[in-house]
Amino acid sequence: MIAARMRKRWRNANTLDPQATDRLAAALRVHPLIAQLLMLRGVDSPDRCQRFLQPSMRDLTDPAMIPGVTAAARRICKAIDDRQPIVVYGDYDVDGVTAASILWHMLAQLGGQASIYIPHRIDEGYGLNAAALEQLATENKDAPPLIVTVDCGITAVEPAARARELGVDLIITDHHHFDPAALPDALALVHPGLPRESDPDVLPADEQQLQSCKNLCGAGVAYKLAWQVARQRCGSDRLPDAQRKLMIDLLSLVALGTVADVVPLTDENRVLTIFGLQRIRESPFAGVRALIDASHLDDPEKVSAYDVGFKLGPRLNACGRMGHAERAAHLLTQADPAEAASIAAFLTKENDRRRATEREIFQQAREMVLESDYASDDRRAIVLGKDDWHPGVIGIVASRLVEAFCRPVVMLSIQNGSATGSARSVDGVSIHDAIAACAELLDRFGGHAMAAGLGLPTDRIDAFRDALVAEVNTKLPAEHLAPIVDIDAELPLRECRYELFEQIQKLAPFGRGNAAPTLAVRDVALAEPARRIGKSGDHLSLSLRDAGGCWMRAVAFGMGDLADDLPAGVRLDVAFEPKTSVWQGRARAEMHVRDLRVRE
Repeated sequence: MIAARMRKRWRNANTLDPQATDRLAAALRVHPLIAQLLMLRGVDSPDRCQRFLQPSMRDLTDPAMIPGVTAAARRICKAIDDRQPIVVYGDYDVDGVTAASILWHMLAQLGGQASIYIPHRIDEGYGLNAAALEQLATENKDAPPLIVTVDCGITAVEPAARARELGVDLIITDHHHFDPAALPDALALVHPGLPRESDPDVLPADEQQLQSCKNLCGAGVAYKLAWQVARQRCGSDRLPDAQRKLMIDLLSLVALGTVADVVPLTDENRVLTIFGLQRIRESPFAGVRALIDASHLDDPEKVSAYDVGFKLGPRLNACGRMGHAERAAHLLTQADPAEAASIAAFLTKENDRRRATEREIFQQAREMVLESDYASDDRRAIVLGKDDWHPGVIGIVASRLVEAFCRPVVMLSIQNGSATGSARSVDGVSIHDAIAACAELLDRFGGHAMAAGLGLPTDRIDAFRDALVAEVNTKLPAEHLAPIVDIDAELPLRECRYELFEQIQKLAPFGRGNAAPTLAVRDVALAEPARRIGKSGDHLSLSLRDAGGCWMRAVAFGMGDLADDLPAGVRLDVAFEPKTSVWQGRARAEMHVRDLRVRE
């Protein structure tokens, strides 16, 4: 059993000059390990370290640095003045729902006649669609609405053309990949990656500022637009008290969207997430408070990125995955406390249903991979399709299969001769670019480096599978098909103490682009046999001891099946994530095991 686990490769991530690390540690007056972890993240000067460890809202870039923001804000303010209906057109995932909610709150406070439209995942599919535009135009014949997309639309060339035909002004805000030669014809395009020279209103920005907002998610872009609308409305860079307070409160929604969309938690996203997580507990929005109550978070004082990624986010997502995300949008905007509690309870039930469906599809998909030998070294991408797979959960299953087989995965739900898919990837392979190389086989596709959506006729699935495998084979070396455990640093067991681990937590929030550190201790012994823990015995409790008698507890989640192979006295190398906890008023350091090896 242990041998089966040892296909993981341990890789030393530390290639730093020890003297440079020591100099930075001395300048910052921190443990050398903290300096080393900062440098591994590219934070290699005292000034940058201070900004990383002590971020400020003043670190946020001016919203007018984003192309299209000023023109969009100007048109939105005109709509508010003219009492023109404004429809915020969102997406059905957490990022889209929070982005729509952010803009709605600002428009509502400024007196705008705002509403939210979220397409149905199954009936309408992803993004801006012409049928929805026609419906919105028909419903408002006397006063055509201004439509503002969030988290979608940058590739919607045909729907944008239809909006022109209908006489509907369209503003598109997005963060996904786009083809510069095929941009939609809209009144304004707001996107951090658009060419700056095409916007006469955009503010100058240096390379660091451009990089800082480059990876904003849809909620982040919507936040910037809301900020600019408020400034445009009041005619000053300094917002009135009401709008300034709202901008602070909206950070809670930005953090939900940023963490859930798995964008890099660096630069601007780091600042937005840190302050947003702090605001979630104190949120004035009844829906956010109800969501927290329904999620039964472990820490009553604060909300972590883990809580968002694995508790709050999945509940919001479940609504759009299993039904219609409009209820999630209502929760975050207009729901009163009683209604919010009811919706949050419903989302919890939907999430439970989603998890059961996901488990069933994952087992089927895993068996298909193994039976068809889709995970061989010469097939470095997986494409699976089945008639009865729920299109709302196949993206999550794709993520789990990526973890299991260490290669990009496309999951397809087949209905009436057409396949709708979700794709997930591994670091180093842009799944958007790989799918784009197969575009002639597809009806539609869109997304970014780590996740994408697509659609194609079922009779092209086999050809698409072969084409995608051939493309990914050129990008992903065979040696990268085994899980890699990157070790940031090794240290003796005696140094694994609460004070040091607490300092490490100041590098949080952890996520993509700022992964939680992985440390390693070598040649430690089990002071007692490994013990199964958890309701079903799925996890392990390990008591580690070194030659000097130092002792520490470690928890290995999901490794309960190794208990019989780990008797007292066995010597181990352990890779782990350093954690801190408080139990019955006592603070303690803990190891959450990433991998372990039995020493010969």
